[in-house]
Amino acid sequence: MAAPRKPPTPVKIVIAGGFGVGKTTAVASISEIPPLRTEAVMTSAAAEIDRTGHVPSKTTTTVAMDFGCITIDDEVKLYLFGTPGQDRFGFMWHDLVVGALGALVIVDTRRLDDCYPAVDYFEKAGVPFVVAVNKFDGMLNHDLNDVRWALAVSEDVPLVTFDAREKLSVRDALLAVLRNTFSRAQARSAAP
Repeated sequence: MAAPRKPPTPVKIVIAGGFGVGKTTAVASISEIPPLRTEAVMTSAAAEIDRTGHVPSKTTTTVAMDFGCITIDDEVKLYLFGTPGQDRFGFMWHDLVVGALGALVIVDTRRLDDCYPAVDYFEKAGVPFVVAVNKFDGMLNHDLNDVRWALAVSEDVPLVTFDAREKLSVRDALLAVLRNTFSRAQARSAAP
């Protein structure tokens, strides 16, 4: 009789970034379950605070988190936790990050100023992360070296492009997070 099959190891990944960068879209694009969303309709007051200029069609916003999961293979299952993007919900990030092996920080190059808090958060928290430039309208508006310089991200932080609407593109970005996390863990264990 064959031994019972062991379930895949659960791995928590946080998907973070500023308001309207594509976090909810990325989770929904890849999740094998219907994603849990905590979206609320934006009021006119919130639209002024959240500066919807580059995302004028955005009518809802995440107020707690997005949740989804994807089985990578027989050994690994990713549990995805999307953070809210507005500063006023930043207090939730700590709870969402507890136990995460890594993070995908999504960047909208049309609004780089909105990306600094997420990059700073993961640098200070010591959580391995990958910066993923979302290609809005399928376009990359800036060279990746310029984005790295503008965000002051060190060379050991991977920088990738992806399209949050495309499942395979999101998969590749998440695999970059796993590779980065595992290579950092190996480097730590090899250090004297």
